[in-house]
Amino acid sequence: MVIVVENDIEIKKVDAQGRIVLPIEWRESDLKGSDEVLVIKKKGYLKILPKKKGDLTKFFDSVDLGADIDLDDKEWDEIEEEIYRGN
Repeated sequence: MVIVVENDIEIKKVDAQGRIVLPIEWRESDLKGSDEVLVIKKKGYLKILPKKKGDLTKFFDSVDLGADIDLDDKEWDEIEEEIYRGN
């Protein structure tokens, strides 16, 4: 049984194992096929958020290494080798 108190607030029953059903509209719009959520436990309430993978590629070109040098592919290959060797 679901009782709608306001547009975004519902009263739902919790079963004997502590489960509730998440609204289908929220699952379709926010989970988008995923089956993982973050459950944030605070005193007096739970907050459920969709678990999303971050896209870090937008930060790749924003890193300032503090050097104004232009390296060709061979030089980058040498730097990568040093990084992988741990030098």
